[in-house]
Amino acid sequence: MRFGRIATPDGLCFAVVEGDGDATVCREIEGTPFTEPSFTGRQWPLKEVRLLAPSLPSKVVAIGRNYADHVAEVFKKSAESLPPTLFIKPNTAVIGPGAAIRIPEFATNVEFEGELALVVGKPCKNISADDWKSVIRGFTIVNDVSSRDLQFADGQWARAKGIDTFCPLGPWMETDLDSIDTTNLPIKAHLTRDGSAETKQDSNSNQMIMNIGEIIEFITASITLLPGDVICTGSPAGTAPMEPGDFIEIEIPGIGRLGNPVERA
Repeated sequence: MRFGRIATPDGLCFAVVEGDGDATVCREIEGTPFTEPSFTGRQWPLKEVRLLAPSLPSKVVAIGRNYADHVAEVFKKSAESLPPTLFIKPNTAVIGPGAAIRIPEFATNVEFEGELALVVGKPCKNISADDWKSVIRGFTIVNDVSSRDLQFADGQWARAKGIDTFCPLGPWMETDLDSIDTTNLPIKAHLTRDGSAETKQDSNSNQMIMNIGEIIEFITASITLLPGDVICTGSPAGTAPMEPGDFIEIEIPGIGRLGNPVERA
């Protein structure tokens, strides 16, 4: 089941997204996606609503340096000695599909990072790796936008990755956890510039250093996660600079595509 958060002519709501292509419809539900859905009876064609970020997280918890190919391309000579690391993006960085990534003047080397993301379904702490599906409501896509100049200048990553609009999320949340093979999942990112599209990231989750269960065990050993919180599982290789006027689209089979334009703040 796909849950989306949408803006309709009547306001904002959560909805189940059904169908494909022009036949896709959004069926409004009462409340949130964290319980069994109760439908209100109202629905709209997808083309008549605006998709928003599918979750309203209290925090976005991310794993950095978790893909062997990406660690090698970014950290180069020091890659072999760098383990995965944990950081947090503020919820003010979250935007939905189609919303603009806005780059401030002081961020001079900004890159996209297409990633698989998880949406937490219940309060959880000290979860074992084998039990990860019991606390995850669904999968979505995240673009962990990162200002490399600030990342390396500051040493810690809060400013480089936490700037407003630097966490596009969507297009919806896929709740059929068994439909996604997280051990062998293609992840692609496409950059369109001056009307020409080029695939930059073209990798696979088999490059993960820590798997999904290990990530959740690692995080919940120290941080309590709440319903709606988002976990970013790391970026594969192929990240590249982006600039105002570009369009970035992240593609993960079984989940969908997340696209955002880039503007100057």
